[in-house]
Amino acid sequence: MITADLAAVLGKVRRPGDFFAAGTTELLAPLLEVEGVGPVALPLLPIQARELIGVADPAPYGRGEQTVVDPAVRRCWQIGPDRVRIRGRHWAQTLEMILARVAEGLGVDAPITAEFYKLLLYDQGSFFIDHRDTEKTSGMFATLVVALPSSFVGGELVVRHKGREVRLDLCCEDPAEVAFAAFYADCVHEVLPVTKGHRLNLVYNLVRGGRDRLPEPPDYAGEQARVAALLQAWCYAKKRPGDASPEKLVYPLEHAYTTAELGFTALKGADAAVAGVLTTAAPQARCDLHLALLTVEESGAADYSESYGSRRGRWSAVEDEFEAGEVFDRDMTLSNWRRLDGSVSPLGDIPVEAEEFSPPDACDDLTPDEEHFHEATGNEGASFERTYRRAALVLWPSERIFAVLSQAGLPVTLPYLDDLTRRWADSAGDRQSPLWREAHDLAGHMLAQWPTQDWHPRKDKVSSDTTRMLTLLTQLDDTALIERFLTEITAAGHYDKGDNAAILAALDRLPPRRATALIERIVAGTAITVLRANADLLARAAAAWGPGRAATLVGAATQLVEALPGDPAARTALKEPGQRPSRVNPRVVVDLLTGLTLIDPMLAERSLDHILAWPKTYDRDAVLIPAARILVGADTTQGTAAIDRLQAACAAHLHARIAEPLSPPADWQRASILPCRCQHCAELARFLADPERKTWVLKAAEAARSHVEESIRRAGSDLDTTTDRRGRPYSLVCTKNQASYDRRAKQRRQDLKDLALLTS
Repeated sequence: MITADLAAVLGKVRRPGDFFAAGTTELLAPLLEVEGVGPVALPLLPIQARELIGVADPAPYGRGEQTVVDPAVRRCWQIGPDRVRIRGRHWAQTLEMILARVAEGLGVDAPITAEFYKLLLYDQGSFFIDHRDTEKTSGMFATLVVALPSSFVGGELVVRHKGREVRLDLCCEDPAEVAFAAFYADCVHEVLPVTKGHRLNLVYNLVRGGRDRLPEPPDYAGEQARVAALLQAWCYAKKRPGDASPEKLVYPLEHAYTTAELGFTALKGADAAVAGVLTTAAPQARCDLHLALLTVEESGAADYSESYGSRRGRWSAVEDEFEAGEVFDRDMTLSNWRRLDGSVSPLGDIPVEAEEFSPPDACDDLTPDEEHFHEATGNEGASFERTYRRAALVLWPSERIFAVLSQAGLPVTLPYLDDLTRRWADSAGDRQSPLWREAHDLAGHMLAQWPTQDWHPRKDKVSSDTTRMLTLLTQLDDTALIERFLTEITAAGHYDKGDNAAILAALDRLPPRRATALIERIVAGTAITVLRANADLLARAAAAWGPGRAATLVGAATQLVEALPGDPAARTALKEPGQRPSRVNPRVVVDLLTGLTLIDPMLAERSLDHILAWPKTYDRDAVLIPAARILVGADTTQGTAAIDRLQAACAAHLHARIAEPLSPPADWQRASILPCRCQHCAELARFLADPERKTWVLKAAEAARSHVEESIRRAGSDLDTTTDRRGRPYSLVCTKNQASYDRRAKQRRQDLKDLALLTS
């Protein structure tokens, strides 16, 4: 299996060096001066240690994005670099010797420099629990600690990495020597308590130089050849139909890297050696090699911890109380892509499959970077969420790039296709160009995996994926894929009214006869579920094509008329499972009659016959009159039989309602039919029927008052209600109004306005 075989070879690639370097060297004591204290004698005297503490600050530490001081986590003293001067003829030479030994011990080829960070003083009882250093300056990759001559006991530096641990004692017996220790910044480390005396440290940030060139690993020619052979065999297998090997290979690295430092030239130790081998082998096998940030997010059930309260360094009791149990969900993605030359790749978030890891168990024993527990609430048990972040080397066959991109879906492939299309257009725009072929191949992969499950139209004004895809295919003039997209995606119902402009622009690239056939196929497949989109499509096409060519749309128009909704009850009973019939709105009627009038006036009249036959589906007030208002002002529809009939039907409806008597109520009698006949509702009905009474008060419990208010709401009674909270129980005060008359009066004013518009 390629994932296991590749890991077996790369596991033998170990760059000289380790995650730490430590030792002692002869010291020609520097001239150390501290603001507020003056020159500091070495070895450190107890009286000067107390003076240093007097001008120092408690050392803080980082908790997430915060910097806090907590003596339960870190207890020591710090003095910033702006208040410390280190001079002396020989100190630069001493520091240079230390850096040379550190570079060799850490396995760093490029030159490194030390930037003074701060002076730290540990007195009796001082310590710092396990933590990782943050990147404090650009290019920082490690920390250097130089322990100046002083008398102390304890304070050992413990450094851990990849299951290994070292304990470094920085105490020198000879005052003419200085002890030092360096470790990569991602290593977990702690300072054990100082039990006696004072320890004085110079702390430096180590910065790698020569960042423009790749690390040069040892001579791994044999490993490079074996890796190249493995990758070549894998690439060849991927060409066979039905091949089950992974689409890409993901090799997690040993060290942790910040996003800012992520790059081939910043890799450490064995990571740099492995990258060097792959840098040579991948091109030989025609594979693409990238560096990316791997993020694994897990969630699941949490269990009570057997060691509650026994862990050190925890800040929250909830974190101690639980431990992670069964994992229910796991999401793995690659992001922050870097090319070999250090440039940022436009690749977005690409998912990772479990079978793509090399070695296959690469993620089995990771330590989470973040872990949060949530206590049980209601019916939900205790749960956890945790996140792992690792840098990883990622490989795939160069010719399979689009299959890899397609794993990420349209959020990644659409921008990538847009970039290819733009670069092709900026060049000669020749269809024989390799860029055009790349765009065509990527679009083909995208169509093969186009998401059709749980599709729904966009509610915002941002272009849909359908519009973006068709626009790019139109710019490429890729007629084969335009036809395939409209046949396989659009005609299957995965489009909306907002896509019609892009659809018509794409159809203009096809022969007229083929364009007409595709519109008919789209309407036949989607008229029931996206009626408004179909009506708009036919209206747009008929207007754009002109009278002669519009007549060729009669087949599609007939399909649309036959699919018009009728009896709501019958339509609900006949629809296919999972199929949602379209709702009718005024714009649908406008587009329908406009398009059909241009295509075939007889079909327009036939559609109007159907519309007028089903008033519950095509409500006069909600649908037809608003549609008639729009059509009155449309120049292209004046004097057409179907639209004239629609206006006449609407005018007749308005005449009939205007003829009804309308006057304000003469007394306080109101409609008294209620949906309930309980004791309280019966009393309410008698009150409504009484022409003399204006107000009724119900003094009752809250449930009874709420019930009566619901009866009023359901019946639409002309009543205003308020709650009088004086005394117990509260009272519901019902006051009659003339809301029904006001609504009818408002409707009458609108009816007169509409009638004048439709009959002018």
